Amino acid sequence: MRLEPRPAHGLELDHVLIAVSNLAAAGHQIEARYGLASIEGGRHPGWGTANRIIPLGETYIELVAVVDEGEAAKSAFGRWVAGSTSGKPLGWAVRTQELDEVAGRLGLTVSTNSRTDHSGRRLQWRVAGVQQAAVEPSLPFFLEWGEGTPLPGRAEARHRAGAVEISGLELHGDADRVAAWLGRQRLPITVRPVAPAVASITLIGGAGEFVMDGIHS
Repeated sequence: MRLEPRPAHGLELDHVLIAVSNLAAAGHQIEARYGLASIEGGRHPGWGTANRIIPLGETYIELVAVVDEGEAAKSAFGRWVAGSTSGKPLGWAVRTQELDEVAGRLGLTVSTNSRTDHSGRRLQWRVAGVQQAAVEPSLPFFLEWGEGTPLPGRAEARHRAGAVEISGLELHGDADRVAAWLGRQRLPITVRPVAPAVASITLIGGAGEFVMDGIHS
């Protein structure tokens, strides 16, 4: 089932996560295979994870790894990342400026989080639905960036592939379930009736479209 994009007042694709065992090595592999540069992200306090960011304008790809196993074991996000470091897409996130309304509709708990980026700048956000997304990865989790926090996708990075953006996601799961989770929104996603997963990311740049289904050594 293809959910065609249309102007969405409440939700926009924010980023796609890829869980890896080694951030630096994963960054090198992405650069070598796809021509996409990554930048150091930062540590997630309380989650036991850290990340690298592949900026893609209004969206980004987040390479994420466990850096403190004990801390990760105590957080839903940390356990999710620890459970899959295969280099394949792990999950996805949509951003909204109406997080309380979205969380209320779905009965989700909202938490507040922050991290310091490579330049020492503090990024703040609120998030909901991580536990549900970890169980059913075809569902995104929801986040709301704090006032004054720049979108990570807009960070400066020199991609050998040139200007690239995400044009679509292929998801595996229940299309009706995904549609109900998103509400009256349309995002550039395709949902196929297989066990829940983020199957691949389609990107488009000057050389045309290409598909990223993970990191392969």
